[in-house]
Amino acid sequence: MSQFQTINTGYNNTFKSGELSIGIVVPIENYSNSSVPRMYDHLKLAKLIDNLGFNALWLRDVPMHVPAFGDAGQTYDPFTYLGFLAGQTEQIALGISSIALPLHHPVHVAKSVNTIDQLSKGRIILGIASGDRAEEYPATGMDYVSRGASFRDSYAYIRSSEEDFPVLDNNIFGTLDGSMDILPKPYGSKIPMLVTGHSQQSIKWIAENADGWMYYPRNFQQQELKIKEWRQLISKTHIYSKPFMQPLYIDLVDQSDFKPQGIHLGIRTGTDFLLEYLHSLKSIGANHVALNLRFNNCRIEDTLELLAKKVLPQFHNNKH
Repeated sequence: MSQFQTINTGYNNTFKSGELSIGIVVPIENYSNSSVPRMYDHLKLAKLIDNLGFNALWLRDVPMHVPAFGDAGQTYDPFTYLGFLAGQTEQIALGISSIALPLHHPVHVAKSVNTIDQLSKGRIILGIASGDRAEEYPATGMDYVSRGASFRDSYAYIRSSEEDFPVLDNNIFGTLDGSMDILPKPYGSKIPMLVTGHSQQSIKWIAENADGWMYYPRNFQQQELKIKEWRQLISKTHIYSKPFMQPLYIDLVDQSDFKPQGIHLGIRTGTDFLLEYLHSLKSIGANHVALNLRFNNCRIEDTLELLAKKVLPQFHNNKH
């Protein structure tokens, strides 16, 4: 089986070819009855996740609270917040899932993410997307219909910024003529960028350009077909493979043999079925699952410790 690239600490500690690792999505709390979380004890919980051996902590980019969307994310700016967490954690990967590239100028994305990568000694993973909340586009003066092209231009700008005194033209975000540099540079060989969903791109484009793919929860047959198509396309242009990851909402009950029930984009279950489910994802080629506890009814600390005791030891984790 082809191995993954060596990019930075966060990427390579989280993604191992043939392995599955586990991460946690922020906010780390139950906020099922509101679109806006309280963010109580958020630093304490982030440190606990780091100490328990989870591989990655994932924040989202929600520039504006759109009530119809129903989720304000962590409310804090993802770059500012990850910079804060970089100084408060030691080993966990710091992930963003995902920056809506057309809504941000890429020079600011590049400078922010490279800064976090440097300060954390290579723990950043950058998810990128075209954005799915149409209401945000007129508010930022960007065209929603052409967001696919804007996404590609932003991606090209960020990649160019990793070079010394970059040169770039025919880009809607601006021209780089080689007379100026963008600092700092990434801590590792580059910033690992994973595309979320399709982001208005073909799977072929994603396989050729992204460092990994974040897709949505699907039934095993659909997901297996997606992963096979993804890896087959990668093999046509690269000598290495690339990781596949997905989120999963869980409501973990303390009865290990609890019969699973479906919830929004996930399951209410005990550890027995959760382990079976995760092993099935690993068997079809998934490399990382980001667990979302928004609908979790047990005390969050207890859930995290139960996951660390019963689930993490069976998968690739930071306490190996």
